[in-house]
Amino acid sequence: MEKHQKYTFKKTERLSNEKLIGNLFTKGKSFVVYPIRVVYLIEQDSVHTGQNVKVLVSVSKKKFKSAVKRNRIKRLIREAYRLNKPAFNSTLAAKNKGLSIAFIYLDSEIKDYYLIEKKMIEIFQKLTKEIK
Repeated sequence: MEKHQKYTFKKTERLSNEKLIGNLFTKGKSFVVYPIRVVYLIEQDSVHTGQNVKVLVSVSKKKFKSAVKRNRIKRLIREAYRLNKPAFNSTLAAKNKGLSIAFIYLDSEIKDYYLIEKKMIEIFQKLTKEIK
């Protein structure tokens, strides 16, 4: 029987170190699964203290003037990530790799949760292929 999965998104999983963010955007690769652009950097696990994946979520202030709307989109993306990450994290742990990811929202209107979750699953499939 499988151990109970934890569907959490703790502060330690957030990418907040300016040096790591700089590395991500200078050395990282990217692809688009519309409406989300993904910038990622595969690293040795030693860079990430205790976590395999560090995540950054960004929504353009130019496209969404209202902070309420920007925060809504960020919540939707984080929720889709949180619920679909356990299988992806086990793949990373097996390969002993660390990953920095930035999710950048591109559209100029708010999409519903189900579409964002579907796109998040596509993103995880692409990243899994890239890691292997």
